[in-house]
Amino acid sequence: MAKLSQKELETLQSLNNEFTKTKGAIADVEIQKHSLINSLGELKEKFAKEEEKLIKKYGENSVVNIQTGEVSEKKE
Repeated sequence: MAKLSQKELETLQSLNNEFTKTKGAIADVEIQKHSLINSLGELKEKFAKEEEKLIKKYGENSVVNIQTGEVSEKKE
């Protein structure tokens, strides 16, 4: 039965370890991505609720300058 040299075995083991670590890193990133996507969805919902409140208070034709807080009428 043939056997790999020590160097060949170490090379294969090293490459396999790097492959496994890289797969794990990709999995971690995907989990983080999923969490961020969920957070983004929640933020969109909160933003929409605040937007509804402002529309009720200032009217549908209002435009808010998000930098200054100024509310003006939509220009047509």
